[in-house]
Amino acid sequence: MRPLDAVDRSLIRLLRLNARMSNARLAAEVGLSPSACLRRIQLLEKSGVIRGYTALIGEEVEGESIAVIIRISLERQSEGTLRRFEAAVRRYPEIRECLLMTGDADYVLRVDIADAREFERVHTEVLSKLPGVQRIHSSFSIRNVLARAV
Repeated sequence: MRPLDAVDRSLIRLLRLNARMSNARLAAEVGLSPSACLRRIQLLEKSGVIRGYTALIGEEVEGESIAVIIRISLERQSEGTLRRFEAAVRRYPEIRECLLMTGDADYVLRVDIADAREFERVHTEVLSKLPGVQRIHSSFSIRNVLARAV
């Protein structure tokens, strides 16, 4: 893959803000012809820089979901332990995000739940069964202040 240049970075920034922006408008914003802009976007998609597009669904549609942020500390930070943990996390659709971190937690997970009963199930059936976990710290969100694409 070729290195990203300023035009590629501008396209990525614009698509992050509005992935439904028309090709003509994208092209005008970055100073390319529509055909050159479309080729650039297709190259970014083919190379895996752009992996897909998504819709952000409002909480009122999804129901009264609560985001739970979970900090996980592992028993060891060996390559094998990290690999087993990450493979296990991928098997649970309840886990929406998983970030490898620096600092006092090894991973930060995000789980969306409906209520305390559902969190108890996720804790018992998912989190407590993840390999290599030493400590689990959970925090419940009050509301999403920046509910938009980043």
